[in-house]
Amino acid sequence: MVSIVQNVAVDCANAYELALFWSSVTGRPLHPDCKPGHLETLVLLAEGPVLYFNQVPETKTIKNRIHLCLRPETTRDAEVDRLLGLGATFVADHRNPDGSGWAILADPEGNEFCVLHGDADHSNRPDAADSADSADSA
Repeated sequence: MVSIVQNVAVDCANAYELALFWSSVTGRPLHPDCKPGHLETLVLLAEGPVLYFNQVPETKTIKNRIHLCLRPETTRDAEVDRLLGLGATFVADHRNPDGSGWAILADPEGNEFCVLHGDADHSNRPDAADSADSADSA
């Protein structure tokens, strides 16, 4: 027997507002029953588990021990710029001059996530191979 990952849960101060941010990040809708003020809000991803936002009274105080890694359809740097425009903040730069590496950003409540090589980055690097992606983790 095995377990299936049902959702990725994010504790937060404002479930609906943070879910709206992640809905914009992923281009995926909120569950149709989710409304402003709800203590639980879902973002329905195209495949895999849903993103589940659970409103809690305490704030984030330390670095995430688990985080999302995003692979954009465009270039990594273009996606970083887009996400900063949505309200993310820049945390750390692990990008290398050869185009490898990743950027660490935080959502509006400080939850960290990585932006990896984008699909367009791979097509622009003749030496890029799928195995290079294994180094892209925070």
